[in-house]
Amino acid sequence: MQTYVREGGFMLTILHVDMNAFYASCHQAQDPSLRGRPVIVAGDPKKRNGIVLTASYEARKFGVRTAMPLWEAKRLCPKAVFLKPDYRLYVEFSHWAMEILKKFTPLVEVFSIDEAWLDVEGCDGLFGDALTIAEKIQKSMMEELSLPCSVGVSCNKLLSKMASDMKKPMGITVITPDDVQKMLWPLPVEELYGVGPRMAKHLKKMNINTIGDLARIPAEFLQAAFGVVGLRLHRWANGIDDSPVDPHSADEAKSMGHSVTLPQDITTREEAEAVLLSLSEQVGRRVRCGGYVGKVVTVTLRDSSFVTVTRSATVPYTNLTEDIYRTAKKLLHSNWDGKTPLRLLGVSLSGLIKEFDQISLFAEDEKKKRLDRAVDEIRERFGDDAIFRASLSSRDLLGQKGSVALGPFLKRN
Repeated sequence: MQTYVREGGFMLTILHVDMNAFYASCHQAQDPSLRGRPVIVAGDPKKRNGIVLTASYEARKFGVRTAMPLWEAKRLCPKAVFLKPDYRLYVEFSHWAMEILKKFTPLVEVFSIDEAWLDVEGCDGLFGDALTIAEKIQKSMMEELSLPCSVGVSCNKLLSKMASDMKKPMGITVITPDDVQKMLWPLPVEELYGVGPRMAKHLKKMNINTIGDLARIPAEFLQAAFGVVGLRLHRWANGIDDSPVDPHSADEAKSMGHSVTLPQDITTREEAEAVLLSLSEQVGRRVRCGGYVGKVVTVTLRDSSFVTVTRSATVPYTNLTEDIYRTAKKLLHSNWDGKTPLRLLGVSLSGLIKEFDQISLFAEDEKKKRLDRAVDEIRERFGDDAIFRASLSSRDLLGQKGSVALGPFLKRN
């Protein structure tokens, strides 16, 4: 059985599939009348966090970009269709897309809601070489789901991911180790996978501006500056990555959370607690909807100077709103002076496992569960604003009474 080998002897068996403009594409797939039209998925324009979450490629032709303020997107593309995010829709399409990928190989590592790696070594007898498989994946995604995707093909996960970013939409790109100097080294250092804005800022202060600059710096120097992370970035800048495609990598690495950038900074514990309660309700609802319980509550606090503090606490497995909120409130009190203006708050629950069916030893917990289930059902039928806690009834801290309708973030521990 022959595995696809390119000149130079590199076995090109690792694919990275990246769904193009995923949120917008899901809406276009669900509603054929939106296909070919500029579609913008965005938050609430009445709030300070009213930004573009994603834009279809038809909208991007007008200059609309992710994270752009909504008012600017409307100015650039006034005829666009503006839609609120529908996360259940995205999760559904993500599930279907991953099932398509698993038809080609059992070695599928889900990286995010719209990205995955595949190891197709030994699959050529069934589906052809890696390039042929990439073409078949694109065709299957379009025929079965009407979703466009780009595919990177290489000999490791790093290079395949870098490759999938190079041609969008519907691109297929091959990168081998021989291509690294020509294709990757001229790129800005922030385009290297693993280099975020903060790391890029540090690197540029050291006059490391391109991926090539990073690759040529002695590894010992980077290790002294950044520890193990520095060594890893040096390897990646040189196209080296030995990590396997692991279909179980996310099994115990899930978390669910919400964060909100506030319409105005808050400076009292009472206000902050009200926001935490609203966020805790949303987190609890999502976790319960997914059939999970979690054991780590995390709170994120960002002040008006953009200083961010993230703190966590471990609790017995739970998905109850009250448990999440009680722990979040303790973390708030121990990590905030109650005076420094806060502009962002976040709550998440991690260490998730599928909920086990167990009768609580405490009747009070059973009452809380029934209450949470009842609230979930009412909101599912009549909307998020149909019911909210009395402690939130007189508050408008988030720009509306009751719970805040913001996009959740899915992250890996």
